[in-house]
Parts: sequence; structure tokens; C-alpha cells
Amino acid sequence: MEPVDPAFTAPAMAALFSGEARLRRMLEFEAALARAEARAGIIPADVAAAIDAACRAARFDVAALYREAAVAGTPTIPLVRLLTATVGGDAGRFVHRGATSQDALDTALVLQMRAGFDLLEDGLFAIGATCAALSERHRRTVMPGRTLLQQALPIAFGLKAARWLGLATRGMERLRALRGRVLVVQLGGAAGTLAALGADGPRVTELLAEELGLAAPDLPWHAERDRVGEVAAALGVAAGSVGKIATDIVLLAQTEVGEATEGVAPGKGGSSTLPQKRNPIDATFALAAARLAIGLVPVVLGALAQEHERAAGGWQAEWAALPALFGHTAGAVARVGVALAGLEVDAARMSANLDLAGGMIMAEALATALAPHLGRPEAQRLVATACERAVSSGTDLHRTALDDETIRAALSPEGIARALDPASYLGSADTYIDRALAAFRALQPSPAPRP
Repeated sequence: MEPVDPAFTAPAMAALFSGEARLRRMLEFEAALARAEARAGIIPADVAAAIDAACRAARFDVAALYREAAVAGTPTIPLVRLLTATVGGDAGRFVHRGATSQDALDTALVLQMRAGFDLLEDGLFAIGATCAALSERHRRTVMPGRTLLQQALPIAFGLKAARWLGLATRGMERLRALRGRVLVVQLGGAAGTLAALGADGPRVTELLAEELGLAAPDLPWHAERDRVGEVAAALGVAAGSVGKIATDIVLLAQTEVGEATEGVAPGKGGSSTLPQKRNPIDATFALAAARLAIGLVPVVLGALAQEHERAAGGWQAEWAALPALFGHTAGAVARVGVALAGLEVDAARMSANLDLAGGMIMAEALATALAPHLGRPEAQRLVATACERAVSSGTDLHRTALDDETIRAALSPEGIARALDPASYLGSADTYIDRALAAFRALQPSPAPRP
């Protein structure tokens, strides 16, 4: 019920989804249920107080409880037995009144997810803040833009960072939008009717939700897992989004590219045999964690088709898949955050790489400048021919353009030079950077206070 390998998760998220944390959340449910039933007049107030006082995780042997759970079928069964004995006396018979095992476990999961959303949102915000700073700082840092891993057109590194910023911003927006739909209490009793509570079931559900700071659903959702599926999908998207950032960092750090590298730290990024190596470790582990997270999404989505009123296998698969999914997603977010925070940007190398193909990265810009004079088809043909001559002669596009009489008749030497200046062909990069910054800054105020 908890992530295993600490290399691919975040410690804080692993703690939120540990077996002990699940136990604490189940006890929160039992205490809140007693208080809600007392408020509804179903059980005496002093009984509710006794149950509340007994719901302390330190009173229980976590390891023994989960060992028994493997035989009993759920940890709720041994927990309710032990809690009843702890409360003792006549009050003990009111423990877990009207509820079923899944009510305690599902509500505990929702409470864990709420805390997990908080951690993920904080991590995405940290990524966004770093990317916003990079966007501003590198508006005029020109670098090669690449399509299919080949140089295409010049872009600003600030624009690349702004696209990363957009991913973080949308990830935060997605998590905030999820809260209202998925953070709902579970209380349905044995078959989703709350028959044991008679006509008071809906009222107790509302009071329970109020006690826990959750929403009350229209009806119990034991075998209808669309909310859980939506959470899994959103986490998969979040993991994949930060995985894209990690991929870019890994590629920028290649020896042959060398445009950005992760920051130096003692013992980080070395090799057991190659003294010169400086590996992008945080981005690499982020990619691994992202792939692990994405691999768990089909497990949760595949469990959506559940049987009748309670599932045989699908719900139970969530117990392992969801903690790991939250853990790996958090691991990917955290590792990308560290990689970005220490990112070293080599503007000089970016500029040098623009000239690797003899200025042919500016072929479109030259054709665009010629088109008003010659028409687009002729401009394209002339520039393509000039590029071929540059390759065959071992010179650059600037030289072959100046040597072409038709090009020179359409554009002055100064006009050719302007057309071949990468800094002059960044299009609407500034506008897009400003839009990404504005969207991120609009999200900066914290959401409603978190229970």
C-alpha cells in the first residue's frame, strides 16, 4: 500500500501514502463518523467523544494490523475489532455504526489524495517559478529550435522555458479543477443504501463530509470509480508533462549539444569508470519516475469496470497502484524541480550551435525576405539551390547568397545580412512568453484554505 523504491518517489509523498498514514486516515474517518452520528442524534455525544479519543494511531500495531488484513481482506476489519476493544464497554458497540470496510478505506484514500494534491501542486508551482525566471532572463538568448531532432529555426531559450512553464501552469490548473469533483466522502454501508442508518443516512453523510472538510456526493460510489480514474489520468498527464521537461534537459546536456547542464553537487552525475562524465541525473531519474507513473494509469483505468455493488479485484488493485502512482508522479516533479533550479544555461554554446550548418538554419528567413520580390516558389527554389552550393563548396549560406546574382538583385548585402540574423527571426516569441507568464501569475494566489 505504499511506494517501495525511494529513488523514484518523493519522501513526503511516500509518507502520505504509507501504511501508517492510511491507518491514521481510517481512524480520522471513524472519529468523524462518530461525531457526525452524534450530531445527527444517532449515538450519544459522550460515546462519540470516547470513540474520538480512542482513534489514535499510536494505540495500534501497524505491522500486525496489515498482516491480519492480508487474511481478513481489508485493514478495516481488524482495525474496527481493535478499535471496538479499545473504546470498550457499551460505547464500543457504536464503533463504525452503519459503515462498511470500503467506506473507511475510500474516505482515507480521498484524504490522502487531498494531501497528495497539495504536495504536487506545490512542486509544480516551484517548477513554474523557476521556468518563469528562466523565461524572463533568456528572452534574447537565441538558440536552435529543433524538429525531429534536427535544427529547424532559431528560437529564444526563454520561449522554451515558457513552454515548460505552460506545462506546469496547466498541471496546477488540472489539479485544482479536480478537487471539487473527486474530493468527496464515501459512506454507503454494505450495499450502498445506508440501510443501517434508516432515513438518517444522507444527513450523516453530509455531516461526515463537513467534519472532514470534504464534499458530500449525491450517492455512494463503491463500484463507480470514475473519480479515481480521473485522478489517475491527471497524474499520468502531470508525470508525462514533467517528463517532457526532463527529456529536453537530457537532450540539451548531450556532449554534442552542450547548451544546458544540471548544476554541480558533491557526488552527483559522475561515472564509475569515466572521470570526465557529468550525467544529468535528476532529469534521468525524473524520466524513469514519469514512466513508472504512466505505466500505472492503465491499472487504475482497467479497474473501472467493476462488478455490481462491490468489486472483486479492481478496487483492491487500487490499493497498490494509487500510492505508487502518487509517489512516482511526485518523484518526477521533485527531480525536475531540482534539475531546473540548478540549471546552467550556456548562451555562448547556443549561439555557436546556430552556425553548425553554415547558417542554413536561416534558410526560411532568407526565402521569406525574397518572396515579396520574386514570389514564394522562386524564392524557395533559389534558397534551396544556395544551400546546396554551400554544402558542396564547404562555405556558408551567407557567402552563397551574396554570390547569387538574382538574390543580390532582390536584396542588398545589408538586407541579406538582416535576413540571416537569427535574433531578427524570433516571430512572436515575446508575446508567447508574456502569455505564459500571465497565466502562471494568475494562479499564484493559493486556493481556498486546505483542511
